[in-house]
Amino acid sequence: MLPARRFLPSLSLLTAFEAAARTGSITAAARELDLTQSAVSRQIKALENQLGVELFLRERQTIRLTVAGDSYAREIREALRRISSASLNLRANPHGGTLNLAILPTFGARWLAPRLGQFLAANPGITINLVTRLSPFDFRLDSIDAAIHFGDAVWPGAELTLLMQEETVPACSPEFKRAHGIEVPSDLLHVPLLHLTTRPDAWERWFTETGVAFESVHGMLFDQFATASQAAIGGLGVALLPTFLIQEELKRGELVPAVNKPMPSAQRYYLAFPRERAAYPPLVAFREWIVRELSRT
Repeated sequence: MLPARRFLPSLSLLTAFEAAARTGSITAAARELDLTQSAVSRQIKALENQLGVELFLRERQTIRLTVAGDSYAREIREALRRISSASLNLRANPHGGTLNLAILPTFGARWLAPRLGQFLAANPGITINLVTRLSPFDFRLDSIDAAIHFGDAVWPGAELTLLMQEETVPACSPEFKRAHGIEVPSDLLHVPLLHLTTRPDAWERWFTETGVAFESVHGMLFDQFATASQAAIGGLGVALLPTFLIQEELKRGELVPAVNKPMPSAQRYYLAFPRERAAYPPLVAFREWIVRELSRT
């Protein structure tokens, strides 16, 4: 049920207020909106009267947001952004069918982007917008329909569809492997190891699973697979990398397994989405497609 009319100010009043709040000036807001200063002032006053709250402190020729006005401006700005985004999506695809998808950077660049054309060709009525998100967020506060998630099967307020479990392999350049004479897992205790900040215990798990005793594991830190893989190619050390994300580097011989001891990751890839969007046709089509595609990986 919609709120009472008095709590739904017109868009013209809200845009006038937001512009004045953002610029800190009635004059600048009027210039931006192509209105007169008096028109903007009247709209802001009408909004204050409708809400029964003073939004600006007026001091001679200047304005300053009240505490209530500052809080209101932040929320209104986000609401206007979402309305604008929805309008752009509708204009781009007037028949509907837009899917706003949050992706992980390396997964999106290495696996999803090269295959996305196949999905769009098979579903010509659907438009996909991609944004990057590195960690779970609140779907209620963001205009995102679904997200690629790597981790545990936990995302408050969302449903999760299992996509795949990945396998990581210690990889390095062929020159690095030859130069350090790497042959068995214990040899990796004596070479530089490359670590991901998102998986701080990955090397400890790998040594434990391969039966290699160790005291501590140190090395360079990276926040993304892309930079870690490039560092490994450049001969900076050995990185634990998902095999499905470095297939091209392995084929070209830029990377080789330091030792042939792959390890299944403790966590998995999921497609996360709000429960109320579960039956949204573009999401249903994408979910079926990505599950099918990843089963072939």
